[in-house]
Amino acid sequence: MTGIAKGLNRRSMLRGTEIAALAAPAFIGKELAKGTVTWRVQSHWPKASSSFTKSLGVLAAEVDKRTDGAFKLELFGAGEFAKGSGIYDLVHRGVLPMGSISPSYIQDDAQAASFMYGIPGTLRQSWEMQHAVKNLCIEALVNEDLAPKGVRIMAEKVLPTELTVKKIENADDFRGLNLRSSGTMLDYLARAGAAPQYIPGSELYQALSFGTVDGAHWGAAVGAKSMSLWEVCKYHVKPPLAQTTDAYIINLDALEGLDDNMRTALIDAIEMRFFARSVEYVHAEAVALSQGIEENGIKVIELPDDVLSVLTKASTEILDTEAEKGERAAQAADVYKGLMADLGYA
Repeated sequence: MTGIAKGLNRRSMLRGTEIAALAAPAFIGKELAKGTVTWRVQSHWPKASSSFTKSLGVLAAEVDKRTDGAFKLELFGAGEFAKGSGIYDLVHRGVLPMGSISPSYIQDDAQAASFMYGIPGTLRQSWEMQHAVKNLCIEALVNEDLAPKGVRIMAEKVLPTELTVKKIENADDFRGLNLRSSGTMLDYLARAGAAPQYIPGSELYQALSFGTVDGAHWGAAVGAKSMSLWEVCKYHVKPPLAQTTDAYIINLDALEGLDDNMRTALIDAIEMRFFARSVEYVHAEAVALSQGIEENGIKVIELPDDVLSVLTKASTEILDTEAEKGERAAQAADVYKGLMADLGYA
């Protein structure tokens, strides 16, 4: 069965409105390679997020340039077809060829996904996470589980995770605080006494405005600024909870359906942008935080020592728990522990 036939067969499972929205082929086979190929890409970033334009938008422009306009990415913001873990499902089933996700969304699908997302309280600098994910093979370990399911994940950038909250002055304020979170961070924050819950990015501002949650992490300063979180949360919390990643998820049938030049253009552009975007983000974080202080009147605060002490214990427990998921998870945990030992963190 060709890639087009698989896509059409899988689309029949969608509701009527979704079928109409996805009527065009999800991906194009090699026989049409000499024409223009357009991939629909469902982002987990809302269009208001800086990463929608500066990550996904720049990638689309780069792919267009590398293929002289023959390969185009049509971009959709969070919730237009799917949001959160639903994006992985659409790409996995071949309804869409590509999306962006947090690796935290696929922790049940790949043993090492939590390590690609980032174990809180372990690695401290962006370059450390870049090294672990790409050079020390965390990404490759995740793909060992995903390849048989017909998908491939590629890290998009490393970014810090920091809380922005309505108010926190001491450990008592932190205990019971309703916080938007995801992945291993949910357990991490819960162990320190907070009350974390998952909320999709497209619903986050509303949840903060209505008091459903008292704070959140959406990246760090860049995410808070681009998502207007500082309009309702005036306290930005240091130190970072973790170094984490965003990622692209790609349907392997769709990828194989491209001609060699288009496939190379996409893969090379993603790899190149990972390191460039990660470094850009370090710079952008400093700028965004300065702007937040000046323009939004935010106050930068430090987590209390007693909260940090509890979080340090929690990070060790989470690392050990995640390592028990299987052989690939154990290998990923060894990568973390070895790097942390080399850096003097453990």
